Amino acid sequence: MPKCLKSSVKYPQSVMVWGAMSAAGVGPLCFIKGRVNAASYQEILEHFMLPSAEKLYGDEDFIFQHDLAPAHSAKTTGKWFTDHGITVLNWPANSPDLNPIENLWDIGKRKLRDTRPNTLDELKAAIEASWASITPQQCHRLIASMPSRIEAVISAKGFPTKY
Repeated sequence: MPKCLKSSVKYPQSVMVWGAMSAAGVGPLCFIKGRVNAASYQEILEHFMLPSAEKLYGDEDFIFQHDLAPAHSAKTTGKWFTDHGITVLNWPANSPDLNPIENLWDIGKRKLRDTRPNTLDELKAAIEASWASITPQQCHRLIASMPSRIEAVISAKGFPTKY
């Protein structure tokens, strides 16, 4: 192939991923097959969020933050959190600048930029490696930025911020 041409993939592989983070670091990833409904989301919470919380918090209380996707805001999901004694942060819809994990996903995607996985398994392995390379210090900085994020949103009167 001539040097001036760059190979590309017409229909690249893609995966949906769930992950959790705290100021102490990241938890395990969950690769999701198909669409997420309330029942499948609660399965993810049971099998991935609870072990993440155990790893990241031990016996300490914590407040869980997720967006207001339909599966997240379903009544049965709210009951799941209540039944497990977990407080969920009440926050506005469509506010990614107030959710530090959005920045973490961007960091992970940047680390993947130069990888060229050819199969779904290679893609998953690259994502796992990228996620595993995120340091507790990076997570702590993102969580510590919350007061600044809130001030920026207030100053911007709800419009987008640098976050």
